[in-house]
Amino acid sequence: MIKKFVLLSLLFITALDVMAVDANDVLNELKTRIAPDKRVAIWDVSCTMQDGVAIVNGTVGYQEQLDAITDELLKNNIPIENNVTVLTNAIAPNEKWAMVKLSIATLRCEPKHSGEVATQALMGMPLRVMEKCGEWIRVQCPDNYIAYVPESSLIYMSQEQLDSWKRQERYIVTVYDDQLVAEAKGDETVSDLVLGNILTAVAKKGKWIQLSTPDGRTGWVRTSNVERFDKWAQQKLDLKKIEKTARRMMGSSYLWGGTSTKVTDCSGLVKVSYFSNGIILQRDASQQALTGKKIADWHDAQLCDLLFFGNSATGRVTHVGLYLHDGKYIHCSGQVKINDLNPDAPDYLYSPLSISRIDGMIGTKGIIYVRDHEWYFNKY
Repeated sequence: MIKKFVLLSLLFITALDVMAVDANDVLNELKTRIAPDKRVAIWDVSCTMQDGVAIVNGTVGYQEQLDAITDELLKNNIPIENNVTVLTNAIAPNEKWAMVKLSIATLRCEPKHSGEVATQALMGMPLRVMEKCGEWIRVQCPDNYIAYVPESSLIYMSQEQLDSWKRQERYIVTVYDDQLVAEAKGDETVSDLVLGNILTAVAKKGKWIQLSTPDGRTGWVRTSNVERFDKWAQQKLDLKKIEKTARRMMGSSYLWGGTSTKVTDCSGLVKVSYFSNGIILQRDASQQALTGKKIADWHDAQLCDLLFFGNSATGRVTHVGLYLHDGKYIHCSGQVKINDLNPDAPDYLYSPLSISRIDGMIGTKGIIYVRDHEWYFNKY
């Protein structure tokens, strides 16, 4: 009798434990795991209980997120009525992808020209279409950043068209800036070009190559100013090259959200410099600070380590720079410039909250070679 009572008690306690599982707690834990940062994931989900059933409403970006909601609640023995909308499911097959057709496109936090600048995207950069908002398109960039871009800056592509683009002979601009001109040796401009623009090959003529923009405009550039994209993507880590790119931008202006050689913000300078070496980093300084190998003291820093600055009381990161040597670092604050970490130096500015090393960490979370990114190259 005692054993039977104990068994029934255990079953009753277990039943209470199952009943005690809160659906909102489950969803909050799931959000923390798969969509913790609204800059890179869309998750606007709410849940109410009705007759023991979890009624889930809201919006997510991808079908995988919707499936995860159902799976996680059922795993916790919570019946569910899933009414969540998946944004990308409403996009037509021939518009699942987009590509920037301008040398630089400005992406904003809201679908309007007065919205805060979020980031920039370069010609030939593939973007995943998430939502159409009139003349504005909500897209996700290769670094996972989500923002709005004018439809007029893009061309749409199906998955098949994107895969075809990956197989084409492509070239990437490797100089600070250039011009795509109507005729070799001519000066009639088809488009301006900046470091990182990707175009497809059309023809060659001596020291010139004819290239096509994503929207089909053709023009000529000097072959010395571009490189075969597949060859460029195979380059090895070259910290000197990253440093050279950053130094090439010395004196250029600061623009919140800038990620190009024309104008940049602090994390944009870091992104542009590493991208010149075929490496994609996260968009914002606070995101970059969560990547790489941590270095405890700036005296142990090496070339192109990432230095993070901000509020020492809260630990909030608001700024980033690239370490050079002997305490010197390059960063964009007002303009791209060099300062010193040594408090006794006349050009001292800021002491770092943390330091991250990218060298040896490529392939870890938030750091990826372009050649390994499936948006740029087909993986078989």
